Amino acid sequence: MTRRDYGQYCGLARALEIVGERWAMLIVRDLLVRPLRYTDLVESLPGIPTNVLATRLKELEQAGVVERRLAPAPKRGVLYALTAAGVDLQPALLALGRWGAGQMGEPQPGDIVRPELMTITFRAAFDAEAASGLHATWEVHVADVVLHLVVADGDLVSGVGPAPREPDLVITFRPDGPPSFRALIRAARLGEVALTGRAELLDPFLRVFSLVPVTRDVIAAPRGG
Repeated sequence: MTRRDYGQYCGLARALEIVGERWAMLIVRDLLVRPLRYTDLVESLPGIPTNVLATRLKELEQAGVVERRLAPAPKRGVLYALTAAGVDLQPALLALGRWGAGQMGEPQPGDIVRPELMTITFRAAFDAEAASGLHATWEVHVADVVLHLVVADGDLVSGVGPAPREPDLVITFRPDGPPSFRALIRAARLGEVALTGRAELLDPFLRVFSLVPVTRDVIAAPRGG
């Protein structure tokens, strides 16, 4: 595939030359959550041709956005991870996600909602100003997905899997439809979630994860090739 060269001495043009190709930002999105194997990326990006994934990874490596790492013992194999330059894309990616949230309709049957997508959605929704002075650890169970959200005075650490410490509040939601951010927040506001721990931390949870409209979801994986 021929990469685009805009021939312009412009930071935005250069950024688009590096990450503006189809699927590139979605690869970055998933790697922002955690390093992944090639097969993990194939699974998390349904519809991406394997040759396109291989090409995008090679391009991102050459641009210094992605690097290969050896999986820690006892696992074997290669993980793809973001470099420091790749991690620097997070603010731009989250801003695009918040903008895109306003352009989306309701989740449709067959739409993909993976743990990485929900983790990025929570990061996009996080209101650091509202979280100033707050210290709390939430564990969110949505269907078979488990996420952790640790807030410390305006900073957020989030990821897939159980919390690194005993959570202050566990929020469990068993949705009828797609296990989306929108559905979770709406259910929490209506009291249709199970709470384990400090129930008074539900209101702060809803307050600090409020920047994404609850009538929309954010950064859903596209369908098709």
